[in-house]
Amino acid sequence: MAFVITSPCIGEKAAECVEVCPVDAIHDGGDTYLINPDVCIDCGACEPVCPVSAIFQEDFVPDEEKEWIAINRDFFRNAG
Repeated sequence: MAFVITSPCIGEKAAECVEVCPVDAIHDGGDTYLINPDVCIDCGACEPVCPVSAIFQEDFVPDEEKEWIAINRDFFRNAG
């Protein structure tokens, strides 16, 4: 299970999450940052530092934000 960045990050991109990620799983996805689920070690360091509460553990992504699970995953699958 990985963490997921959701829509509140759009336009915010504060980058605190990037700085605290111990495995460099968070990357610039254009309008938002995104988390590579294949690299994320589920440590949770990113979640409490997000100033807009955009980061959730995958199982706890709110229903209205569920599409962001695929957006994060697909960004990295299509990047290679």
